[in-house]
Amino acid sequence: MRRIKESRVGFNTIVALGLIPLSGFAMDIFIPSLPDMAVKLHTTPAAIQLTLSLFIITYGIAQLIVGGLIDSFGRYWPNLISMLVFSAASFTIAYTTNLQLIYGMRILQGITVAVIVVSKRAFFVDVYAGDQLKKYTSMFSVIWAIAPIVAPFLGGYFQTTWGWSSNFVFLGYFGLFFFVIEVFTGGESMKAAQPFSPRQIVKTYGHMIKTPDFTAGMVILGLSYAMLLVYGMCSPFLIEERLGFSAAVTGYCSLFSGVAVFVGGSISRMLIKKPFLKKLLMASTFQLVTVAILIPVALYFQHIVTLMVFVFLLHSLAGFIFNNLMSYCLTRFPQFAGKASGLTGGGFSVVTAVFSSILANTITITTQAMLGVAYGVLTLGVMLLLLKTKWQGSGVKKEDETITQQKAAVAA
Repeated sequence: MRRIKESRVGFNTIVALGLIPLSGFAMDIFIPSLPDMAVKLHTTPAAIQLTLSLFIITYGIAQLIVGGLIDSFGRYWPNLISMLVFSAASFTIAYTTNLQLIYGMRILQGITVAVIVVSKRAFFVDVYAGDQLKKYTSMFSVIWAIAPIVAPFLGGYFQTTWGWSSNFVFLGYFGLFFFVIEVFTGGESMKAAQPFSPRQIVKTYGHMIKTPDFTAGMVILGLSYAMLLVYGMCSPFLIEERLGFSAAVTGYCSLFSGVAVFVGGSISRMLIKKPFLKKLLMASTFQLVTVAILIPVALYFQHIVTLMVFVFLLHSLAGFIFNNLMSYCLTRFPQFAGKASGLTGGGFSVVTAVFSSILANTITITTQAMLGVAYGVLTLGVMLLLLKTKWQGSGVKKEDETITQQKAAVAA
């Protein structure tokens, strides 16, 4: 087994942080191209939006499986192979006009990105501990916010310069770049492999899911991320068709949304030592107040400036909540780093896909007011879960940690 050299841990940490936003890049970079793709591929906007849903559903479900596998078979080789396959799938999408093949490649992208991201999140639990681990896990959503900042901006530029397929050419080269880096500098970070046992994996997942605060955290993560996905799915049509702006403007607006998430995550890191529940309830309250103002304002006045003001407020608060809960869930069961990473990422992705799809199919989001209604449903769900769940401010409850350690010993 090729292990990471001690001298290369720092560099591999940078590489891991660089790959954390990959899921966002794979989702957000072609958002400005959605209307053009519908025209060029001779299909409906809903058929093109399905490429987003297929990716995130597959990405979510795959993480549930990947978490258990990488605890048994390691992080390095699955990650390496997945980067190469992701790159090939991206190039295939770029050079085809067959919508069914694009769907298939998006599913393949979802699976490979799940392997890459889960492996890299587990890497931090493998090599760091204590306050240093908390420092890095609290950075995840801040780093992840780079994707919605940069990707739509690049996507808008690629769209206006070379067309929709150039977005996927970029993703192909992105995957190849990191593949080459991993080949020459990467290695295995897992300290001890757990025997592969589907029964034990299911049992461990069952234990995690039955832990109320962990499950509530996953659902809140999903609801918070659904705000961003709902906006991403409807923004090209609101901005380009309703307000009459170009795809480049959609990219700039998505970049602004990403900046909002980045700001929220950064504030979260600054307030990391503040009381956990108190700061989350305050953020959720601000979200509900913002939605209550957004809906009546949007009924009488629709303008890109008002849209972006409300998007900034809601998305920065979503980033704040997301960052806190991501760190909380990833460190809840440290003895099962891969499984915790897989279940957290997979669980919230499935919740995101389900709620965003339900909202997209039950609420016709063609106006800013209806976007406000969708935000309202999601923010209300976040508030109810925060109020009804008993949270452990320090992350891992002492008695649960003992149980987890005993289970790890049995599994080993």
